Amino acid sequence: MMNWIILITAGLCEVGFTYCLGRAKGVSGNEWWTWIAVFGLLYVLSAILLAKATQTIALGTAYPVWTGIGAVGAVVIGIFIFKEPATFWRLFFLTTLIASIIGLKAIS
Repeated sequence: MMNWIILITAGLCEVGFTYCLGRAKGVSGNEWWTWIAVFGLLYVLSAILLAKATQTIALGTAYPVWTGIGAVGAVVIGIFIFKEPATFWRLFFLTTLIASIIGLKAIS
């Protein structure tokens, strides 16, 4: 159970580093460097936590779950924070991605 918590935390770090990319996109100078530094920290932490989680969770399950959490989080942040469009098809495929993540967890 603990490695699933670690894996979810790794996925949330991935969401965090995609948020930092979005924030860095619109700034320059020292603020840009700050966002990129936090991006780098979260990127490394996410990879370390993913590696730790794969010690007991199959790589074929852990990696898609990690990527899925990051993808879902990035879309949600894009819609709610960066005001990207929430079209029917975008939400449809987001839902299928979430269902797939749940399915992978259920069969593991």
